[in-house]
Parts: sequence; structure tokens; C-alpha cells
Amino acid sequence: MIGALWTAATGMNSQQKSIDVTSNNLANVNTGGFKKSRVNFADLMYKTIKQPGTPNAQGAQVPVGIEVGHGSKVASTQKVFTEGNLKNTDNPLDLLIEGDGFFQVMKPDGTVAYTKDGSFKQDSTGRVVTSDGYPLQPEIVIPEDATDISITSDGTVNVKTGNTTEQIGQIQLYRFANPAGLNSQGRNLFAQTVASGDPQTGVPGEQGFGNISQGFLEMSNVKVVEEMVNMIAAQRAYDVNSKAIKAADEMLQTANQLRR
Repeated sequence: MIGALWTAATGMNSQQKSIDVTSNNLANVNTGGFKKSRVNFADLMYKTIKQPGTPNAQGAQVPVGIEVGHGSKVASTQKVFTEGNLKNTDNPLDLLIEGDGFFQVMKPDGTVAYTKDGSFKQDSTGRVVTSDGYPLQPEIVIPEDATDISITSDGTVNVKTGNTTEQIGQIQLYRFANPAGLNSQGRNLFAQTVASGDPQTGVPGEQGFGNISQGFLEMSNVKVVEEMVNMIAAQRAYDVNSKAIKAADEMLQTANQLRR
């Protein structure tokens, strides 16, 4: 009887974490390049009262045993890297990856991070940087006298200065064998982990890497209706587990009130 209290409590705790993840997805519904998370659950250990195949009094084997579970837990929160909606901005430094790949940026501590958010800007020195000032890698510097910036689908960066057009850089993309294993760092950044594997470098449009589209942004891949359904399901599961606790408590109360 007491076991039911703790078992249902693990269910409530799991559903609370599910609501937390859903809330974060909904909070980032308009965050550029954001990738939603999905909660994966797992059952906890079981108490085996009778093993399957145990012989009965007549010597025959019972086909099933008796097992009592002890609840559930959150096994993982998995990033889902499906493509989000596209937004046309006409900004020359807004870049969209059509397909597989990440941009690489340099953080102030000298480490690199990866992002799907292509809303780049130009700092005071002409470097192409993120909204937080992290420079794109390999570094691209736009001349002061540049009057037009053109970025082709293969990542070639050309600028027009006066009557001449010159190439000033090449955007490279990076991908991982297991992108779901990347570590989310906030600010639309991901970091490499042992689970993600080492980054593979390539030119946009080649060897399975996506193409670059200038003047477009990839928005969040969160679907509001889907998240609302997930939230309702988690709330109902939370309610049911709370009712299980109440039922176990009432049964304990009944047993406590027995008289000889």
C-alpha cells in the first residue's frame, strides 16, 4: 500500500519535468534557430514476486510471473533537429542553412560553439558576428568601403567596392554524427560532447551539407498546437497520479480504522 504512494509520486515528478520542457519550448516559439526538446520516459526497477516459468504445485510451469513496478523517471530530454519555418528578411547578413549543418562561432574564452541561428551582424571592425558579438569562424571581415555583400549558395562571400567585386571569404559548415548529443549552452549555441562526436567540416552544398540562402532565417521548429497537446497530456497524467496517491491514502485510512 505504501508503495503506491511513492510510485505515484515518481509519476507526478516525471510529468512536472515534462511540463518544464514543454514550457521552455513554448517560451522559444519565436527564437531564431531554436530546436525543441522532447522528453523520453523510462520505467523504474521492478519487485519480482514470482519469476515467469516457475513450476506450480502440479509441476507445470506458470506462463507469467508477478512483478510490481516502482514508477517512472525521465530518461532523457532529446533535441529534435527538424527544420523550422523560413523567414524572408532581405538582410544581407541573415543566412539560412537549407539542410544539414551548423555555423561555427568563437566564444570570448577561446572555445568554439555551433549554432543554427544565422542572424549575423557586422561589428565595428567589420567582422561578421552573432548578436552577442561572437565572430563567425572562419573569420570574415567586410571592408569599410564595401557597398554590397553577396553570399552564394556554396558560402562564397563577395563584396563590391567601387566598380570591382572581390571574394573576401568562404563560409564553412559543420555537422555531427549525433547532433542530439550536443550540449545546449543557451544563446542559441551548442557545444561538442563525446556523445555528439567530432565535427565534420565541409563546404555548403557539397558532401551532404546544406546550401546557404542569403536574406532568410530559420525560425524555431516549435509547433504550438503540438506543445499544447503535450501540455494537456502531461497535466492529465499528473492529475491521475495525484488521484492514485489519494486512493492509496484512503485505503490506508480504512485499514487504520479497523476494529477487532
